[in-house]
Amino acid sequence: MNPAKRKEIFLRLQAANPHPTTELEYSTPFELLVAVMLSAQATDKSVNLATRELFPVANTPQKLLDLGEEILREYVQRIGLYKTKSKHIMQTCRILQALHEGQVPRTRETLEALPGVGRKTANVMLNTAFGQPTIAVDTHIFRISNRIGLAPGKTVEEVEKKLLKAVPDEFKLDAHHWLILHGRYICQARKPQCGECIIQDLCEFKQKTL
Repeated sequence: MNPAKRKEIFLRLQAANPHPTTELEYSTPFELLVAVMLSAQATDKSVNLATRELFPVANTPQKLLDLGEEILREYVQRIGLYKTKSKHIMQTCRILQALHEGQVPRTRETLEALPGVGRKTANVMLNTAFGQPTIAVDTHIFRISNRIGLAPGKTVEEVEKKLLKAVPDEFKLDAHHWLILHGRYICQARKPQCGECIIQDLCEFKQKTL
């Protein structure tokens, strides 16, 4: 895919949604961190249902520690892998209290040192909470990048590196959100909604799906 086509893709996505953001509900970086940790292999909707009840009760590392892991599990038990996620969240809370004065760190290295926080979660935090031009690659973005020819790669990290080179600088801050929303609602895995796609004529997979 040539640079002109890539730029046009993001110009159209920007025109359709000038201010994209995550569908996870949060009001602080720590709330976002917890929500993203819970969202692995789960829907944003299920996470929001849980955090709407959890955050009014405990939305800081110390409050979650005071709440305790057993009670935390009760709030998030409808989310997949909730036991492991609850354990990681509590471990992370202890580290944030002990090493970071209860604040979410702003560097990749310190974020990835937290239990249950991998590269994707770190990228989400750096981008969404702290305004850095990173691109977190989830299943939607991995699929789209390969399907439409934007940044094809065999691994998540390969796609991420290619996206950081392929996406024009002026779009990097919002590219993650545009692509994930496009994948979630239009360029779906099983039945892509090509008839509703605003970039269909730019898609290099289009002819294979008609």
